[in-house]
Amino acid sequence: MSDSFQVEGVDEVFHSHVFDVERRTIRFGDTTFQRDVAVHPGAVAVLAINSDDQVGFIRQYRATFDDYLLEVPAGTRDVADELTLETAKRELLEEMGYVANEWKLLGRFMNSPGWTNQVMTIYEARDLTQGERDPAGPEERESTIHWLSPEELRQALRAAPAIDSTTAIALHRVFGTFLDEL
Repeated sequence: MSDSFQVEGVDEVFHSHVFDVERRTIRFGDTTFQRDVAVHPGAVAVLAINSDDQVGFIRQYRATFDDYLLEVPAGTRDVADELTLETAKRELLEEMGYVANEWKLLGRFMNSPGWTNQVMTIYEARDLTQGERDPAGPEERESTIHWLSPEELRQALRAAPAIDSTTAIALHRVFGTFLDEL
């Protein structure tokens, strides 16, 4: 897509159920170089807010940190041709057991463009109705749901060693300077 840089070759290095890794050969003028790229179909996240203005979270085990993390519901766009809003609806029901009647797009961001092409789409969900939870995989099946008020959320985030970027961006989009108060 660049006039100066051109992808001349792509070799699959690794394939998994979540992402692939490609080694791309890039030409820039008379020079060629390689970059490894994690290729991901994209993901969605949902900032669910109930009628008491509490934010819904999933506390689940994450192997990458070998710890339990508090996160907003999220998931990979792993259904072909599914719109991001449909993925968000599916993930909210699957992970938390809720259906929302009000949806608002909060934005899209690149997770880490230096090594992955993953784009995260975040929605705000309100006017919630309890449905039937259908968690997938051992981490989701063992996860727990937590509804936190803004003050409880501030306390939880202050105590955390770090916060995931998706949660941070979603909270900032809805609550503005909320994270500045931590």
